[in-house]
Amino acid sequence: MTDMQSLVERLEKAVGRLEAASQSPGMYGDGSSKGIAEYVQAFDTLLAGPVVEYMKISKDIGGDVQKHAEMVHTGLTTERVLLVTASQCQQPSANNFSTLLKPISEQIQVVQNFREKNRGSKLFNHLSAVSESIPALGWMAMAPKPGPYVKEMTDAAMFYTNRILKEYKDVDKKHVDWVKAYLSIWAELQAYIKEHHTTGLTWSKTGPTAKEVGNAPAAPRTGAAPPPPGPPPPPAPGPTHSGSDDSVSRSALFAQINQGEGITSALKHVPDDMKTHKNPGLKNQSGPVRTGPKPFTAPKPACAANPPKKSSPKKEPAMLELEGKKWRVENQEKASNLVISDTELKQVAYIYNCMNSTLQIKGKINSITVDNCKKLGLVFDDVVGIVEIINCRDIKVQVMGKVPTISINKTDGCHVYLSKSSLDCEIVSAKSSEMNVLVPTESGDFNEFPIPEQFKSLWNGQKLVTSVTEIAG
Repeated sequence: MTDMQSLVERLEKAVGRLEAASQSPGMYGDGSSKGIAEYVQAFDTLLAGPVVEYMKISKDIGGDVQKHAEMVHTGLTTERVLLVTASQCQQPSANNFSTLLKPISEQIQVVQNFREKNRGSKLFNHLSAVSESIPALGWMAMAPKPGPYVKEMTDAAMFYTNRILKEYKDVDKKHVDWVKAYLSIWAELQAYIKEHHTTGLTWSKTGPTAKEVGNAPAAPRTGAAPPPPGPPPPPAPGPTHSGSDDSVSRSALFAQINQGEGITSALKHVPDDMKTHKNPGLKNQSGPVRTGPKPFTAPKPACAANPPKKSSPKKEPAMLELEGKKWRVENQEKASNLVISDTELKQVAYIYNCMNSTLQIKGKINSITVDNCKKLGLVFDDVVGIVEIINCRDIKVQVMGKVPTISINKTDGCHVYLSKSSLDCEIVSAKSSEMNVLVPTESGDFNEFPIPEQFKSLWNGQKLVTSVTEIAG
């Protein structure tokens, strides 16, 4: 009896494993024993590991982070669909491959647009970290070096992940774990690419091309009647002459051609008074010149007469207000007297999309961020944290008191005026140009010093040694 019970349990376990295998994702549609490719299974391991952990922590944080994580998960599952296609099909042409990549690129855009629409979010750094690195999903189009491309996109997120770690390090460990889980996705993806797709997406050497699979007609539903046949081709036009008539006509034609000079004997002579080049007056006579039918011209579309006017982009309202502990200064244009005076140490300032304006911040605050501004002048007293300048053009910043760090990222044209008490300020720059630091002198003037933009690196046998390039002239 005991042996029989043991045998039944073993059979039940075996049946369970077979059912799980037949229902696992990636199988062919008939649920046959043909399994998924090895590199698709490896990608499933990535989805079941760091991606699940990232989704779990994002759900715990909730809000915009959770919504953003669901969009990232959609992009990863869309990528898996293309991996399954590549494992079953041969490599398509470049144009068809672009079509296959379109769902991935559209999902990348969805992720990035969510960040742009939620710039006022309290978790904006989380959204930015994801938005800056999500283009890594496009590694399939980056042959022959997809792995380094993912690394580059991951580095783009580091600016924001470091801010998250700094903000929540001693406050909420959940956000620190979120950073680790998110970055581990791209680290695992790099290792996955190195093992299975070192120089680009690996395609099957057998089977149809991906285009054929994408264009294959859908299978008809069970029991549905087949579509009716198309109309028969039009009947061929019947002959207008008999064979004997054609022979007579051809003989007459050749007889005329063989006349030689006599073929022109039937032509009428045109006198000089009828020739336009000898009688210019004929050109000025009224009357139609064209005797044949009017040449065909394509009809103009009805909307061509009144083309629709392009709607100008919606102008967002200007804002200068305190929201919780954040001063928001947004969409200011040609405002030269903006002042924030009632400040506290725990407050931060976020300045976004301001043009041709001047802002003064009095007192001591925690940090200042200047984002996507053009021709902005910023004057502030004291900052205990960091002043960040991101995605800007032609910015002037003047420190009246002290600031420990100024960060300049993706900015073209930035002048930083230091005070005597802020000469020990640390200035960090990346992907920026035309940066200058102005240092005060005893006479009250400023000496201008450019921040280097060009570097050279040499291998010393153990590591790369990088130094500023000295350009003569």
